[in-house]
Amino acid sequence: MNELHDLYRAEARRTAAVFPPLSRANFSASYPEGPHKLRHSLEDHPLLELEALAQLGEVLPASSVEYNRGDLSIGVEGKPKGNGLTIGETIRGIEQSNSWAVLKNIEQHPTYAALLAELLGELEVEILRKTGRMLKTQGYVFVSSPNAITPYHFDPEHNILLQLVGEKAMTVFRAGDELFAPDAVHEQYHTGGARELSWSEEFACHGLTFRLAPGEALYVPVMAPHYVRNGPAPSISLSITWRSEWSFAEADARAFNGLLRRCGLNPHPPVRWPGRNTGKAIAWRILRRIPGIR
Repeated sequence: MNELHDLYRAEARRTAAVFPPLSRANFSASYPEGPHKLRHSLEDHPLLELEALAQLGEVLPASSVEYNRGDLSIGVEGKPKGNGLTIGETIRGIEQSNSWAVLKNIEQHPTYAALLAELLGELEVEILRKTGRMLKTQGYVFVSSPNAITPYHFDPEHNILLQLVGEKAMTVFRAGDELFAPDAVHEQYHTGGARELSWSEEFACHGLTFRLAPGEALYVPVMAPHYVRNGPAPSISLSITWRSEWSFAEADARAFNGLLRRCGLNPHPPVRWPGRNTGKAIAWRILRRIPGIR
């Protein structure tokens, strides 16, 4: 990967910001609860081309690589099955492999860690003003075959998805709405369950669909359910993510509610930002130190 480090150093000489002023202003106005599009100038970055990503996938730990068939339905039960290929074969042949692949925690490689820090650094002032210090910053790269589907799910991070190659459409649903993700499912996820959600066609008319082309990005709020349909060409996208104390408190409050539910109670769900979930979060942080509590 030394040649990739050289490529990044050459690219780092670029002086223009990745996110233009208007996008940063829109982000500041909408963050952290409003999904919205932004512009970016990260297309054609050498670290995010297919061969570079194939090499990265081959050196990341197996636990940081996930890939499977792309011809999935929007709703799936549990983790989808693999595609029978290696990660390198999947990415290099993405046009024909009928697959969906994600490289997780790309910041494990120092070259990609520098890229992630650069991108998040441009938005740090806006983020600090709303939700405080960025915690647990992480990067993910998605490589998808034509027409691949990423099934309906949610994620615990604040997330900006930057579209680099090809097109895709992401449909996002209201975060915290029990219609789209029941409280019990949230509670199970935050105590070790899966992030995949049960899908109903009744949901379809309630989602906001954002169509993304190269040079466009989408901010997705914490735990907002969503699914993705890839366009007719291969796609490469980069997710830059971070946690906040608010997101950790929401997660811990959900876990505490799960404990209350197992005791036969029907607890109120956590409040969304700018509300606070401090009491339940502290209770869970104390209780989870007790052996056997999870």
